[in-house]
Amino acid sequence: MKKLSFLIVLLTIQVNLYAQKDHKWHYLFDGKSINELRGYKLDTFPSAWKIENGALVAQTNVPNVDLVSKDTYTNFDLTFKWAVSKAGNSGVFYNMLENSSHESGNGNSPNWLDNFEFQLLDDIDFNDHEPRRSAGSLYDLITPTGKRLKPVGEFNTGRLLVDHGHVEQWLNGKKVVEYELGSKELNDLIAKSKYSTNPKFAKSTSGHIMFQHHGQQVWLKDIKIKRL
Repeated sequence: MKKLSFLIVLLTIQVNLYAQKDHKWHYLFDGKSINELRGYKLDTFPSAWKIENGALVAQTNVPNVDLVSKDTYTNFDLTFKWAVSKAGNSGVFYNMLENSSHESGNGNSPNWLDNFEFQLLDDIDFNDHEPRRSAGSLYDLITPTGKRLKPVGEFNTGRLLVDHGHVEQWLNGKKVVEYELGSKELNDLIAKSKYSTNPKFAKSTSGHIMFQHHGQQVWLKDIKIKRL
């Protein structure tokens, strides 16, 4: 009996130590290691992205391949630095499941209509100037407020907080978007958006983090995450 009690105590300590470690910040990309990332529906890191001067860079004139986290997340705090080329477009998705495939001739992500997206964009030269699809927006749903965007080619800081249904998007140190998953306000916005005809939209409550390869250059670095 004493031996069993000892084993239970030891197991509890190990679980608690793991939980404490798991809830600390760790890098998805630290400027060198790509061990935490892979290509969408791939077991390996894709050649469509390269490491250049400590940043992940989406390559042009190659088939688009999105980056996904190897681990899945439910509640988390994600921070990163990003920049795009002239007319560049990218985004950060969450609760992403790899259940869609690329369509021929479509350069967008396979499941870009299935999940919420934190938009990364050149607001000036990209051909879509709708505010609710601008940099920092919850794509096609919520326009960012009070944002300060760096010039094209300079790094912005981003933060995506998903905390038990409460979501915040930050840009360069300022909260620009805030919403509650499942709320009437958000559901009303979805009903008026391009997502309205997709019964799969935002149904997943856990999944991978995904960084979009949209065909233009995007730079990502200092990508950190912690579970909540």
